[in-house]
Amino acid sequence: MTPTDAEIIDRSRHQPDAFAAIFDRHAPHIWRYLARRLGAQVADDLVADTFLTAFDKRQRYDRARPDARPWLYGIATNLVARHRRQEARRYRTTPADTSELDHADRVAAEVTARATRSLLTGALGGLSPEDRDVLLLVAWEQLSYEEVAAALAIPVGTVRSRLHRARRKVREALGGQNPTEVEELLNNG
Repeated sequence: MTPTDAEIIDRSRHQPDAFAAIFDRHAPHIWRYLARRLGAQVADDLVADTFLTAFDKRQRYDRARPDARPWLYGIATNLVARHRRQEARRYRTTPADTSELDHADRVAAEVTARATRSLLTGALGGLSPEDRDVLLLVAWEQLSYEEVAAALAIPVGTVRSRLHRARRKVREALGGQNPTEVEELLNNG
């Protein structure tokens, strides 16, 4: 029988090498989420940071939760927020030179140039970080409301209200487009 994540994390408290099974199970999912949020290059670094943080905090893991994914998504989401804050500080202190855009910036510029994607990007950018985190965890990672609540350490009711608000704002920003179509765009890209 395959051990649960909680059992593996518990075992890793005395056998640190056991934690590698958590990485093997969940790293591809966490990487995909981070890459969609920040690009592949940044995702490589942050997925490592996510699992290092999880390893360091494994003593505090709630063993009543058999699946560690929500916990790992919570750590990853916090790292995204920290990365964005650091990036914003860097942009405020460094003059912008558009002639030296890196590859990720060029790719992002090409993608956002497409009409629908541009609207979607603007709509997502208009959301509060808290609402955007909930929407993306549901749309991209197909987490349940309970899993999002665990990931972000908020009540399920808060997840529901943030998701409702985010969907409404995105629908309004896209001119009343069907929210199912919006979620399909989110899921594919």
